[in-house]
Amino acid sequence: MKINAIIIGIAVIISSFILGKSYVERSKVDGQIQVTGLGEADFTSDLIVWDGRFGAQNFDLKQAYSELESDKQIIKSYLTSKGIDDENIVFNAVQTNERFKRKYSPNGEYMGEDFAGFELYQSVQIESNEVEKIEKVSREITELLNKGVQLYSEPPRYYYTKLADLKIEMISKATEDARTRAEKIAENSGGKLGDLESAKMGVFQITGQNSKEDYSWGGTFNTASKDKTASITMKLVYKVK
Repeated sequence: MKINAIIIGIAVIISSFILGKSYVERSKVDGQIQVTGLGEADFTSDLIVWDGRFGAQNFDLKQAYSELESDKQIIKSYLTSKGIDDENIVFNAVQTNERFKRKYSPNGEYMGEDFAGFELYQSVQIESNEVEKIEKVSREITELLNKGVQLYSEPPRYYYTKLADLKIEMISKATEDARTRAEKIAENSGGKLGDLESAKMGVFQITGQNSKEDYSWGGTFNTASKDKTASITMKLVYKVK
């Protein structure tokens, strides 16, 4: 029984050595080491963009426009009363559509269309660095219903104005991570790390923190979350001495 135990122990040691060597060899190809490093950073958005839309309907185009203009002034007054500067409030051009109602005979036969009036829409957009303030306004915008205005609010979108600097920081972290991996592989294989032969940057990804978003081949760019995580990979190829 002791002999069997000794044989099994030797077999385990030999298997571990072979598996370890195989792992190292997978990263070594023809005197090269190929490694991929990861750089990550959490950050909070410093720019918010919020959109809303309102409209008016009337058989008389002039009257419809007058109603829309009245709602516009109420909305503007409401937003400024919340501490939003005029320069951050942008009203886009009015969109005008003609509405028609289909006519059918008692037996369901289509008989043409009747004019049903004009439909006017206008959108308003706020872009600001006062993220918390605009968030609060977007949640309270239904207060306009008490003023007789129905405004359809879109979820805020969040951005980061220092993204270029953050990307450089991520590339540096990913490169350092890859080099550390390469040095470890070279050490375990009994060699030394040589010159860098090539470096290839992966796709820059931005996902919401604590979200279930998946990375995509073309890159994920989250705008729905205020708190985000940025990541990027770097693939390095080194010579082995």
